[in-house]
Amino acid sequence: MEFRGSSAYDEGEFFENYMKRRTRPESPNNVIEKPVLLKLIGNVKGKRVCDLGCGDAEIGLDLLQRGCLSYTGVEGSENMAQLAAKNLEGQAGKVELSPMEEWQPLTEQFDLVLSRFALHYLTDLDTVFQKVHHTLVDGGKFVFSVQHPVLTSSAKSAEASGSRTDWIVDDYFNQGERAEPWIGKKVIKYHRTTEEYFRLLKQAGFKVEDLREGTPNAENFSSESEYQRRKRIPVVLMFSCVK
Repeated sequence: MEFRGSSAYDEGEFFENYMKRRTRPESPNNVIEKPVLLKLIGNVKGKRVCDLGCGDAEIGLDLLQRGCLSYTGVEGSENMAQLAAKNLEGQAGKVELSPMEEWQPLTEQFDLVLSRFALHYLTDLDTVFQKVHHTLVDGGKFVFSVQHPVLTSSAKSAEASGSRTDWIVDDYFNQGERAEPWIGKKVIKYHRTTEEYFRLLKQAGFKVEDLREGTPNAENFSSESEYQRRKRIPVVLMFSCVK
């Protein structure tokens, strides 16, 4: 069985195993992606924030502590949305249970829209980019991360178990769906080149201010061997854009 979008997270065993992986100390989300994301986001004091594919809203708690005015998570998985709502109890945050494709934001509703490792699940990314542009105030920021295209290009490397030390990059310019073995399931992702992400952002009206590939920083790792392994290939592609 193949899972699309956020549907895999509503399968009990997958959800439980994912959360174990996601919260481990040297998860790429924690030691590679998040430090760069926070630098790209910058000062959030007084800002209204929207998080597309918010997961457990862990980043929302962080941004609220940093002074953002409000936080709205958009999440398509019922399991994830329930966990996010629980984590946000008593905070100036809320969660909307909705797939990103069906999200209907208001005009100039947010000062910052972010998304972490979620947009590569979408087939119709250009429409979502247009919605983000629509809901941002003039000068508002859009910061997001996706799985790096060298990883989404081919699912062959993902078929091997254990910690990989080499990867197969193939069919890079053949964009489209990939069925990737992940945590014991087949998950559908959509492969795009870096050039295509850039083109869709420009088409939606954004100015791309920065691009990062998550260069590992030794101080974020407790394991030297894991740090050296993560220097072999990029796992994340990140954009910082302005309306």
